[in-house]
Amino acid sequence: MARLTREPVGVRGLALRAVLFKGSRDLLPIYALYGVLFADHGLTTAQISLLLALWSVTAFLLEVPSGAWADTVSRRALLVLASVLQAAGFATWMLAPSLLGFALGFILWGISGALESGTFEALIYDDLVARAEPSAYARIMGWARGAQETTVLVAIVAAAPLYALGGFALVGWVSVAIGGLHTLAALALPSAPVAISAAAIDELDDEPDTIGPHAPPGWTKTTVAEELQDASPASAYSPASAETASAPSAEPAPHRDPADGVRPAPPPSGPPSPDGVSSRYVAMLRAGIAEALHVRRVRRGVLLGALLYGVTAFDEYFGLLAVSGGATTATSALLVGVTATGSLAGSLLAGRTETVPAKALAAALFVAGLLFIAGALAVGAASPLLLWAGFIGIAIAYGIDFNAEVVAGARLQDAIDGPARATVTSVSGLLAEVVALAVFGFVAAATLWLSMSTTIALLGAVLLLAGALTPSWLPARTAPDEPSPASDHHL
Repeated sequence: MARLTREPVGVRGLALRAVLFKGSRDLLPIYALYGVLFADHGLTTAQISLLLALWSVTAFLLEVPSGAWADTVSRRALLVLASVLQAAGFATWMLAPSLLGFALGFILWGISGALESGTFEALIYDDLVARAEPSAYARIMGWARGAQETTVLVAIVAAAPLYALGGFALVGWVSVAIGGLHTLAALALPSAPVAISAAAIDELDDEPDTIGPHAPPGWTKTTVAEELQDASPASAYSPASAETASAPSAEPAPHRDPADGVRPAPPPSGPPSPDGVSSRYVAMLRAGIAEALHVRRVRRGVLLGALLYGVTAFDEYFGLLAVSGGATTATSALLVGVTATGSLAGSLLAGRTETVPAKALAAALFVAGLLFIAGALAVGAASPLLLWAGFIGIAIAYGIDFNAEVVAGARLQDAIDGPARATVTSVSGLLAEVVALAVFGFVAAATLWLSMSTTIALLGAVLLLAGALTPSWLPARTAPDEPSPASDHHL
């Protein structure tokens, strides 16, 4: 993180807070042992699978609705709530270690994940827009993702000595305590305003002035625009207040000068009524979904980001792949660590690759696909030398995919012009879950007939597909204060 010290002071402070927030989120030793915890309390494999499904379904169903809330109310407040719910979920496991208690804990954890997804990214990007530094987004997200990957490894390594000292109770309560630290990190985040482009709604006119079959009679995108303009959330903000995370100043600071294409924040008008909040929520939900579906460059960015992130579900099978190649349990852990090193390097390098042309990123993904396929097949050869060589190739491919996903996420944030940034980002998160479920289903079916190495190798084709789509689907990089290219507004 050497470049972190060369950032402007305000951006540096934001980067440190983002890294602290993301890093503390997954510094959870319970990660390594919760499956064993459930089994130790008498749960069967089927019951554990049911709990995992409940966790996934909860996050899946709330992904987009929670994104709309993040575009309606304070994003920092939602992140604080998400942190509290995560800690509460682990506390529930410790206080009520039963099927019902574990299920409740997973529901709380799933709600927490849904509240954070899209909200954090939108908060960071809009804060950078307020500072006129949106180009720093990819670097900050790369560092934050790197911190997240690092703390996962630290937590897994720490689980064994913690268990030896105090059993599941110590592991669980340490995780609850870290959830408290994560809440403090959320409180330290700035209360960034929603940056609304002056052309926000005009940009939604890539397609006819309709917003889908579920719209109220007579509603169009213009209607949504008028609703949003009347009910857009106000947030008194200045970069100085972000640095101290103090209460908002009495005078609302503009996001940027109107001449630069971003509306000033409207002045506060007192606590909104419940009806006002509800109508604003519905308007934000519709606007975000409309932009994700109807604006070509946003739609393609949403799909590409979902593909690149969702396919990383293959990492759930790296341990099984290693064992199928003849590795011992201890060696398989080391090989999985090699792949984690690749993802960490890819994340940290995102700030350096954010400006690469789409064709160069596509070429990198194509190379990643070939390395992934060759690496998985090499592991299947059951040779110690090829085992390590194969996992090194997989690690490089994994790092390239992580790097491309961070870059694609930054380009998507640049492409979003409407006020429902968190909602649009959550749509991408929802679709990433769909891709991940497809990966799980494919592996479950394919391994009935194919070896593990061949099955995992076939997933490398997704990286080849992503490479083929990147030149046309990666949103163009827009210089600060430069409007989006007109050519992007046609189907």
